[in-house]
Amino acid sequence: MVALATVKPLHERLRRCLCLGLLSCVAASAALAQAPAPAAAPTTEERLTALEAYVTNSDPGKALTGVPGPGHNAWMMTSAALVLFMTLPGLALFYGGLVRKKNVLSVLAQCLGIAGLVTLLWWAVGYSLVFGKSFHSPFLGGSEFFLLRGVTSAPNTDYAFWVSQNVFAMYQLMFAIITPALIVGAVAERMKYSAVLLFTTLWMLIVYFPLAHMVWGISGFMNGVWNDAARISAIDFAGGTVVHMSSGWSALILCLILGKRVGFGKEKMAPHSMVLCMVGTGMLWVGWYGFNAGSAVAADGIAANAFMTTTLATAVACFTWGMIERVTRGHASILGFCSGAVAGLVVITPATGFVDATGAIVIGIFAALVPYLFVTKFKGWFGYDDALDTFGVHAVGGTLGAFLTGVLATGAVNPNLTDGNPAAKKNGLAALVAHGGLYVEQLKAIGITLVLSIAGTIVLGYLVKACIGLRPSSEVETQGLDINEHGEEGYVL
Repeated sequence: MVALATVKPLHERLRRCLCLGLLSCVAASAALAQAPAPAAAPTTEERLTALEAYVTNSDPGKALTGVPGPGHNAWMMTSAALVLFMTLPGLALFYGGLVRKKNVLSVLAQCLGIAGLVTLLWWAVGYSLVFGKSFHSPFLGGSEFFLLRGVTSAPNTDYAFWVSQNVFAMYQLMFAIITPALIVGAVAERMKYSAVLLFTTLWMLIVYFPLAHMVWGISGFMNGVWNDAARISAIDFAGGTVVHMSSGWSALILCLILGKRVGFGKEKMAPHSMVLCMVGTGMLWVGWYGFNAGSAVAADGIAANAFMTTTLATAVACFTWGMIERVTRGHASILGFCSGAVAGLVVITPATGFVDATGAIVIGIFAALVPYLFVTKFKGWFGYDDALDTFGVHAVGGTLGAFLTGVLATGAVNPNLTDGNPAAKKNGLAALVAHGGLYVEQLKAIGITLVLSIAGTIVLGYLVKACIGLRPSSEVETQGLDINEHGEEGYVL
């Protein structure tokens, strides 16, 4: 009896343990059934498709989504450095050589100061306002990338499948730096340093960031290539409207608000060093390959075409300007060759990834003829003091380039202009390129750029003038900005 009584509770305990074990197994099986299955590894076919996409700069699919491509990244980092090289030291030396020696350091200081200031603005809000989209607006991007939050080495596939977003952000920063620096050329030798920095801050917020989003932002009002809902199906490969028109037309308005330099028209104001000007021009030409070919945002066939057209247009414009001088003045000057080269670079900029070799030659010829007339004739007729011809080269050249892009663009060199690009097909860009009429959209984009640049500069120019003043005293201006504003001299002999 004792033995039986002991065995019965033991059987009871075993039965309970078995039941609990079975219930646990059922519960675990149910949980596994409800949990998502782990993602399957990419198949060999998917991996090969992604590899092909890397070569063709297209969507890699799920196999390599979020992975930057080393070759494309390397080209874009190189291009970013080249575009910075355009400002520091390219533009600084180009402009520095064109001013009088008492003001050479003021130009260098303005370029350096603008580089630092715009970098801070770009980090804080600029990149997000241009390339974000959380505002769901065709005029401004969004706030998701403020302080470069979330800008990592993974690509932002709204703009590039294979380029890290942080590299893309730094590349676009270099455009933001050089654009206001170009304005310096029109107001050189007579604008206070503090006024330059304050005006630049306001101008970037009111003019550059909205315009850049409208043209290049994924939801941009005038982004005919990538926004299928674009209201204006215009194209601008590397900044004809965003960079050159905006800075050039703003420069004209600002120089008119400032007034002429002390002694303008009464004393000689020749460049103090054509050697520096020539060195700066060469640096600009070399750096511009990053500016134009880099705007393909990949090391691909479109970048190769942009590299070629940049070379052709620039060389032709440089030669043509020099030969015009030879015929009309009896000599071909270094200043003329340099002006022609820069004009060629400016005019080809919006078209460089959209036109073929012959189109580039045509653009090079017009790039010399039209800006030459504005620099040598119109400036004298109207009497404005555009000190270093920013208006004559950048405003006129950028406007001319934007229009010629609408005439000469062809889908044969850029498939993004064809029905193969869903956005271009939906918003009508592909049809305009194939059948004609793109120049009308380009004229609309030119008009909006003119209104924003001119109106914005009028308001901001007079605002800065009312707050802190624009010009130094006539005594300071006569003695030179270098010693008075920066406490240094460019040449101590």
